[in-house]
Amino acid sequence: MNNQDPILDDKKYNTLIVILSIVIPIIVAVLFSVKIPNVEPLSFLPPIYATINGLTAVILVIAFFAIKKKNIVLHENLMTTAIWCSAAFLLMYVAYHMTSDSTKFGGEGAIKYVYYFILLTHIVLSIVVIPFVLITYVRAITNNFEKHKKIARITFPLWLYVAATGVIVYIMISPYYV
Repeated sequence: MNNQDPILDDKKYNTLIVILSIVIPIIVAVLFSVKIPNVEPLSFLPPIYATINGLTAVILVIAFFAIKKKNIVLHENLMTTAIWCSAAFLLMYVAYHMTSDSTKFGGEGAIKYVYYFILLTHIVLSIVVIPFVLITYVRAITNNFEKHKKIARITFPLWLYVAATGVIVYIMISPYYV
């Protein structure tokens, strides 16, 4: 990539990482509350974006094994694909909620608490993971591999949890879609 000091390269991305880590959740929250009038609900999107979340989880696991086997090119390609999958998920998720009312979970008893625990942790960690993904990616593209490995040990399980619980939330709420 380049012959510069990787730590200096990392620093030039810090402002962008901070901005994106703040702006993305704010934009999603704002757009989540915006309803586009006179538009047909995009009710076909939830199974698609849930599938993309599942695909992201699978890609993350394959990328993990690829790097363990020192297949760096495959790992890089898979991680870039995982980022694009997450971005596609986010766009579809926002589009759905801008055209459709939120679906209420109809389960009762203990399953209701399980659902809300999974949903709450999924939402909180989906916000928390943004800077981790960005920092991990920047450390890789700037060849700061020692720091990349350290943060990837945190990023991987967080991101995998968010992707997997997105699928679980969809499966649990899907019987209640109108």
